[in-house]
Amino acid sequence: MVGENWIENRKYTYRRELKWPVEAIDIHHVVVRRSRASRFFIYLCLVIGLSNAVFLVLSKHESVTILFWSFILSASLLKLFLWKPVKQESVIIMPALGVQLETHFLSGRTTRRFFPIGKILRPVLLECVTPLTCYWSLSLIVRDEGELMLVFKELRPPVKMLVPIWKALCATIDCKESPDADDG
Repeated sequence: MVGENWIENRKYTYRRELKWPVEAIDIHHVVVRRSRASRFFIYLCLVIGLSNAVFLVLSKHESVTILFWSFILSASLLKLFLWKPVKQESVIIMPALGVQLETHFLSGRTTRRFFPIGKILRPVLLECVTPLTCYWSLSLIVRDEGELMLVFKELRPPVKMLVPIWKALCATIDCKESPDADDG
């Protein structure tokens, strides 16, 4: 934990922006951290792929299909191990208007979902259990929706990053439960 408005772990960085008065706009970002090991692995795959290509070109076999399949295999391995298309997900709380959820992708594309403040019934922290893992998620119960709206659709930040966002949402929505009663 770095500070009240900044939390880091090995996968994610949580940051709260307070550029504007707290009553106007409250912005929470969860950013994917890129490690040096992943960059090293990318460079290693590129070097292996290029050396394989040079070997195949310089050899007497001149087999294009082997070169083609080696590139496909290298690209598949890179995508399988390292590809995380999401750069960050943000929660923008505007108490007078509503909550906007943003997902920023590495390609530069951004998706936005907006929920008017009058339609949000309650933010909830849920523990999700699968056969392989257990993680926490933050969702919104929205009026006239048949299912919970996940705040973080792509990322799975730890509960210590979700709690400040949940508390801010509870304060905005005026939950009947006190957000300080249970820290997750």
